[in-house]
Amino acid sequence: MNIRNSVLLICIIFTACVSQKAPSTAAPSIPVQSNLVADGKLFTAMYQQKAAEYKALCFQAYNIAQLRLDQFLTKQYTKPLAIVTDIDETVLDNSPYAVKQGLAGETFDEKSWNEWTSLANADTVPGACTFFRYAASKKVEVFYVTNRAESDRPQTLKNLQRYNFPNADDQHLLLLTNTSSKEPRRQSILQTHEIVMLCGDNLADLSVLYDDKKFDSRLKNTQILAAEFGNRFIVLPNPNYGDWENAFYNLDKSMSKDSIIRSRLIVY
Repeated sequence: MNIRNSVLLICIIFTACVSQKAPSTAAPSIPVQSNLVADGKLFTAMYQQKAAEYKALCFQAYNIAQLRLDQFLTKQYTKPLAIVTDIDETVLDNSPYAVKQGLAGETFDEKSWNEWTSLANADTVPGACTFFRYAASKKVEVFYVTNRAESDRPQTLKNLQRYNFPNADDQHLLLLTNTSSKEPRRQSILQTHEIVMLCGDNLADLSVLYDDKKFDSRLKNTQILAAEFGNRFIVLPNPNYGDWENAFYNLDKSMSKDSIIRSRLIVY
């Protein structure tokens, strides 16, 4: 083999080696998520469990609540004072349930939820114990108005009593009745008490204006009630679930939740 042919052979071999090692310039294949909703629950549960910002928002809400309560206490009332509060994601933290469901590729269902609540093992939302104990020290009664089922009563009381929440008894625990609306239960409290404050992670915890409302109506009513937030209405953060999510999905029940998310979120 002459020198010319030897050089040519070396060039061919070198080129072949380089071609095999060179990275592909084709765009990587990005798989479509098989369960965007369940994966999203894991992400928001991570925020709830691990983000200092989540805790700060909860402390902020309850710090404002205490400031407002002190202002309300300077006024005269003809009936005993009361605070109405939701339980889940307002007083008790159910993020471990969301994590378990998300890891299984599932979201909420009654059976698994009942298994979780039966443990009476939910931790507290940051700031909740301190605020409600403070309210009780000022002789303000706390009513727990929740859409947990009546069958959840014993374990719900057990969970609240575990952390010494005030008024954690049958009289002050108002569970789901024949309607998911909390307005009838709020009205029953108003017969004997003056409600000076309402606390919740879901806007229907605060006002009948949010009962069974579609997405646009919820936004409109929030603008109407703007002055109440941070005043009589104290809102706790809950990116994991709520009527906000239901309203978003109910825009088109013929589509899957994943499809609705992908088609209606704003992107650039």
